[in-house]
Amino acid sequence: MFRFINSESKTIVGAATIVGVLSFVSRIIGLVRDRILAGEFGAGNVLDVYYAAFKVPDFLFSLIVTGAISASFIPMFVKYFYEGGGKEKAWKLMNNTLHLVVAAMILLSVILLIFAGPLATVVAPGFPLPKQMDVASFMRVMFLAQVILGGSVVLGSALQGMKRFALYSLAPILYNVGIIIGALWFVDILGPIGLAWGVVLGAFLHFLVQLYGALGAGYAYKWSFQWKDKDTQKILRLAGPRVLGIGISQVNFLMYTIIATTLAVGSVTIFQFAYNIQFFAVGIIGISYAIAVFPTFSEYLAKKDFDSFRYIFSSTVRQVLFFMIPAMILFLIVRAQIVRVVVGAGQFDWAATIMTADTLAFFTFSFVPQALVFILARAFFALHDTVTPLTAGVTAAILGLVSAMWLSGEFGVIGLAMAYTISAIVNAALLWVPLRQKVGSLDEERILQTLFKITTAGVAGAVVMQALKPAVVGVVSLTTFWGVFSQGFVAGGAGILVYVVIAKLLGTEELEVIIAGMRKRILKKAAPEEAVHTESPTAS
Repeated sequence: MFRFINSESKTIVGAATIVGVLSFVSRIIGLVRDRILAGEFGAGNVLDVYYAAFKVPDFLFSLIVTGAISASFIPMFVKYFYEGGGKEKAWKLMNNTLHLVVAAMILLSVILLIFAGPLATVVAPGFPLPKQMDVASFMRVMFLAQVILGGSVVLGSALQGMKRFALYSLAPILYNVGIIIGALWFVDILGPIGLAWGVVLGAFLHFLVQLYGALGAGYAYKWSFQWKDKDTQKILRLAGPRVLGIGISQVNFLMYTIIATTLAVGSVTIFQFAYNIQFFAVGIIGISYAIAVFPTFSEYLAKKDFDSFRYIFSSTVRQVLFFMIPAMILFLIVRAQIVRVVVGAGQFDWAATIMTADTLAFFTFSFVPQALVFILARAFFALHDTVTPLTAGVTAAILGLVSAMWLSGEFGVIGLAMAYTISAIVNAALLWVPLRQKVGSLDEERILQTLFKITTAGVAGAVVMQALKPAVVGVVSLTTFWGVFSQGFVAGGAGILVYVVIAKLLGTEELEVIIAGMRKRILKKAAPEEAVHTESPTAS
């Protein structure tokens, strides 16, 4: 068991499967977390405070850690780790990066902790003063969690570089477990602030599992704090535009929250719940494939092997579309059932459920562009270009913010989801066009052919879902959890089944890849074409 969860993935599809399956489990735990939070506190003051307080610590974490690591550390670590006799240099780079990141997080956290009061008035200007003070108290505790997560993400990035995706993907599950413990037990002991201490516990568990993985891979800790060495300077140079891009994105999302605080009570919670639910699909599919394909992008683009890159890019995009299109349709058609099952408990009533479902409806249209942005951005990172994603992100963020201010005035919290979708579509378009200019054709013809087939199958599935919803009501009552779950499960399951059948009849290549992969793993034999479909860059 321990050897398996800390073993190296050999293929993109295998890596994406591991990340995807564990991401699915993580999202399920995350939805359980949201249901517990909704049941315990409802769409009211406590969760408004909790989610508003998350914004600045989360911004700090994404800006310093995610921005620096994703754009520059992983490619350099991979280069050293797989060079002959280079592992010692890889561990040195890791130790130095670990210390620099943790030091930066501590310094910034202390500064922001001191100014938590004024920050609370910025992120929650619509809250009354006592509620803003609660936001500041939650925020001060959460800064500790971000310091721990900073160290954890460096360890996790090394695991990604070594293609040891299982433990990397297990960490978010434990993070959510910590938050659940905070909601169920810490709150009873400490009051509402126990929610924030649950975040700290989750961060610590997140760190422990990544540390175990790194040690199992041969990691040797040594003190190193050399911010002027060549490798560190290169990381900082490449990370600069990425940090700015992440910062713009986080500020943009923070602005959405600020706008939500000026709307009806509960709008912050409704927006956050709808966002969390929609990210379930995006995280499992889009991010999993982006993480899995990043090392291969780097390998081919470093050699300027554009034909191989083009094949892998096209194959990855088509596989992502195969999953994202039916996910979008499923979340759109049975959105009310999904929301009710996930967070519709206790104090979270039907009015809040319907409002969250309507918000979710407009988020679903961002599924495909969000997933594409993760993949497109990593193609640019592999090209050592972090400026283009920054430019695209800034442009999309500005447009999204302007749209949010306008649409929220017309449609309330639903308008924020509309604006978010507009921003995602523009971001994807602004990344696709310059990438094509850099590497040539992105095999759009095959991508469009696949899109036509899966859209046709998706429409058929949507018709079945919509037709079965009222039919199920005649058999089960919607006044119970299991009644709502049964309606969504039966209608959604039948629609997905129809989607798969139609896709099969249309000869969708991506479905054949999945079937071949299942045959190999379950029946212990592979279809002759599988290697061609999944790995060979010359098959096209």
